[in-house]
Amino acid sequence: MVDEKPWYLSKTIWGSLVAIAAAIASAFGMPLGSDLQAQLAEALLQVAGAVGGLVAIYGRLTATDIIS
Repeated sequence: MVDEKPWYLSKTIWGSLVAIAAAIASAFGMPLGSDLQAQLAEALLQVAGAVGGLVAIYGRLTATDIIS
């Protein structure tokens, strides 16, 4: 792998976080099926991408230095 991306755009990271959350929820009596886990991971990945884009735009608009 030579391409780099921010951690929050990794499907592996989001899938792992959802799996951890599903295990915790199951321990408290709220089991999540694998289909729901996959849907949650995909939705979180999309939200993270959108938030990352918004932060980048905000950062550029509020920057005080010129890009050279």
